[in-house]
Amino acid sequence: MTKLGVALIGLGPGSQPHVASLKDLRDELDLRWAICRDPARVPPGLLDNWVTATTDIDRALSDPQVDIVIVATPAATHLDIASRSLAAGKHTLVEKPLEVSLARAEQLVQLAQSSGLRFGVVLQHRLRPGAQRLRELLTIGDLGEVQAATLTVPWWRSQAGYYDAAGRGTRARDGGGVLLTQAIHAIDLFRSLLGVRQVLAARAITTDIHAIETEDYVTALLDLDNGAPGSIIATTASYPGRAESLEIICLQATARLEGGRLDVNFHDGRHIGVEAEGKSGSGDSIMDFSPAAHKDLIQDFAQAVKEGRPPLVTGGEALETHRLIESIIEASKQMK
Repeated sequence: MTKLGVALIGLGPGSQPHVASLKDLRDELDLRWAICRDPARVPPGLLDNWVTATTDIDRALSDPQVDIVIVATPAATHLDIASRSLAAGKHTLVEKPLEVSLARAEQLVQLAQSSGLRFGVVLQHRLRPGAQRLRELLTIGDLGEVQAATLTVPWWRSQAGYYDAAGRGTRARDGGGVLLTQAIHAIDLFRSLLGVRQVLAARAITTDIHAIETEDYVTALLDLDNGAPGSIIATTASYPGRAESLEIICLQATARLEGGRLDVNFHDGRHIGVEAEGKSGSGDSIMDFSPAAHKDLIQDFAQAVKEGRPPLVTGGEALETHRLIESIIEASKQMK
């Protein structure tokens, strides 16, 4: 089987599940390049002498044996780097969020769509087994009509352990706060499962717990696609942090997805359960979660390249989630 060549751009903390996934997928993918701003700062053991870190992005993009580029750099760099990757004819997978602003995100997706190449976004919660089973149950109608849904993301990020790092919590680097940089995974899953017709009201604040430019607590009231009420609460100020949870009340059952674990309780006494793969990164150890969903997402992207089909999480899908987040922020401004 011919392996696809991969270049990984960005070797910060967010690269860890990518590296772990690529190691597991060595039979299918060949990591040829690992690129960062300062190879001397690459954490010991991350690459395990597998590939030598370099700053030479141009050589990597000109390598004819590179088929896929994974962009795992801060959001503010995605448009520039992904544009260069697409221009070099490389299928491109970018970390969430697409970019720091909706306008830049739209520009990136438009470039990707006009390139004719595969373009995907790392919103891996969709590939968790519990989420996939829940989607199946909703699609076939086993739960009955959705009556209401609530998403809660009670995470914790300390000032010293997280936000004091250069650029974190700023609009210039991250584009936003808890919605765009932490809760986006859960919000994307919520939107992809249920749809959102409109944002009715929202409140976004920065608590006194954090000294940051962006929001760390948000609450929003929504209309779902079918007209049922929905609500979202997301924060990075809830010490010590708990797993995110999605509860969907339906005519025949209530489904609860918490940190990857699914429990569906039917009114007739039946129960469906799917275990979680591990922790969800809800506390100050931001990479304290299983890379299994990353592996599945990267594997799906590679298969999409081979088969000439869209990946499971396209740029267009990620853009819709960015638009929802923007709508929540805009609604919050009306409350001031």
